[in-house]
Amino acid sequence: MKDRALVVNEVYVSVQGESTFAGLPCVFVRLTACDLRCSYCDTEYAFYEGKKRLLENILEEIRSHQIPLVEITGGEPLLQKNVLPLMKVLCDEGFDVLIETSGAHDISQIDSRVHCIMDLKCPDSGMEGRNRYENISCLKMKDEVKFVIASRNDYEWSRQKVREFELQDKVRTVLFSAVFGKCEPQALVEWIVEDKLPVRFQLQMHKFIWEPKKRGV
Repeated sequence: MKDRALVVNEVYVSVQGESTFAGLPCVFVRLTACDLRCSYCDTEYAFYEGKKRLLENILEEIRSHQIPLVEITGGEPLLQKNVLPLMKVLCDEGFDVLIETSGAHDISQIDSRVHCIMDLKCPDSGMEGRNRYENISCLKMKDEVKFVIASRNDYEWSRQKVREFELQDKVRTVLFSAVFGKCEPQALVEWIVEDKLPVRFQLQMHKFIWEPKKRGV
């Protein structure tokens, strides 16, 4: 652990803005770098900005906040191999650990105690071709699959994927999230209700509490 490091964009405390953990106090560890370029990305600053930090130093900061919920996000956290031992230690110490990942990288090596929140990239993201569908067989019942929806076309594509892979039977929940400023939340809710889809609608809560582009929240 002593010689292992990660490039970290920021560590901060806020409330969870998404997923079934929404509203809970959480320590966020945002790692640097991403190899996708989604059209709606709201964390482009994490592509390159960051400092190398030893894992033990990161752990000390997380412990200091005395909050049991920790989310590892990015960027794309799975681009850095040392994220795996970081999550293992956090789980060993009794933290409830979440990871947000694009779905473009192998999730099979993630500690089984971690709650994986995995995207399936919709067509309007421009990154649909990067979906690693092999990951679906690695998902656990405690995990969540997220579709970030920018249009009716994205919705219909997502609906088809939920049904094709029977996602509601494979994970804790399937999340349908409206792209802020692009997809009207009311419309998305109406589509879900009309089709009686077994999915959970969500908003990016933090964008309604704070100014939408505010960092560290």
